[in-house]
Amino acid sequence: MSSFWALIILGIVQGVTEFLPVSSSGHLVLLSKIFGIENSLFVSIILHVATLLSILVVLRKEVWRVVRHPFRDEGKKLIVATIPTCLIVLCIYPLINEAFEGAILPICFIITAILLFVTSAFCQKKSFSNLNNETQNSGISYKQALFMGISQGFATFPGISRSGATICTGVIAGAKREKVAKFSFLMSVPVIVLSMAFEIFKFVTSDEQIVVNVPGLVLAFFLAFVVGLLCVKAMIRLTQKLNFKWFSLYLVILAILTLFI
Repeated sequence: MSSFWALIILGIVQGVTEFLPVSSSGHLVLLSKIFGIENSLFVSIILHVATLLSILVVLRKEVWRVVRHPFRDEGKKLIVATIPTCLIVLCIYPLINEAFEGAILPICFIITAILLFVTSAFCQKKSFSNLNNETQNSGISYKQALFMGISQGFATFPGISRSGATICTGVIAGAKREKVAKFSFLMSVPVIVLSMAFEIFKFVTSDEQIVVNVPGLVLAFFLAFVVGLLCVKAMIRLTQKLNFKWFSLYLVILAILTLFI
């Protein structure tokens, strides 16, 4: 398969999987390995920017509110979540960079599967009515934001789902599932922007050459944005009803298949 069509597939997969708890970056690394696409980290970040635009469109009111008032409650919670994410990523960046070669992909898929299974068991133990009763916070607390930020830091490994890790962490910490989903997607905005800025800085200050099919990447970017636009809306609506155990089973199967690729 040519790199052009391979990138088209990656764009569609990114749009679908970014908002599901199955690790879009893990799928991109796996498919890049199958299709022989180089610079998988660069391609992954570019396609993540596409789905970031989907988030900005769907959650434009929330994003604009934070931009206008960055030091009000919601903005401060995003800062609380983003700081531990950045610190963790800075500490383990060399490991993350190596992980995009795909060596530990099966392990990371299994970690996500376990997290989803544990969350599913937690939700069954505590009925949704108890999880969402009026005694809960109306939004995300600072403590929940901190825990979600920590989980987001470790979820930068491909195969560990960012949305899955942060949503599961928030749910287990006692937040409402719909509020957790929206906050999880908002959390991704500063992280993706910072990742993109860091990769641009690396490219400008080094002699590294990035070889990629530009027309294919541009079309993949557009497809990731459009598909992501549809999927983020669906995910926010469905978060209240999703049973994570099916995603857990899918990831276990995927991890086994990855061992043979």
